[in-house]
Amino acid sequence: MSVADVVASVCLVAGCFLCLTAGLGLIRFPDVLNRMHAATKPQVLGVLLVMTGAVIRLAGQPIVWMLVLVGVFQLLTAPVSAHMVSRIAYRRRHVRRDLLLVDELGKPADPLPSRPHPEHPEGDPDVDEPADGPDATPRTTS
Repeated sequence: MSVADVVASVCLVAGCFLCLTAGLGLIRFPDVLNRMHAATKPQVLGVLLVMTGAVIRLAGQPIVWMLVLVGVFQLLTAPVSAHMVSRIAYRRRHVRRDLLLVDELGKPADPLPSRPHPEHPEGDPDVDEPADGPDATPRTTS
């Protein structure tokens, strides 16, 4: 057994362990933001370690470039998808706000003065609030 085989085995086992912990985090964590964290941080590192182990083990074969592309696409898509999921969850109020240490997107205590819009003199309508009462459907932005 060569040194490359040992390094590849360690990378594969560590990557599998990180992917397993990401899956357990998806099941065990209490809200969307924590689950999103578990789905992105250890999962991406786990996949990259598995890909690294496979690249080391399969060095010199044409499939190596496909494995490199998988790793690159993981690095490009995971942060974007995590950002979009967290943003939608926050806007739709699927976030446990009691667990937030800092709420940078929350409404400020002293709002800045603004000029009223001619169509909405009371301010911009909240996209999550019903348009004409509690039984109306929420407005969406386009």
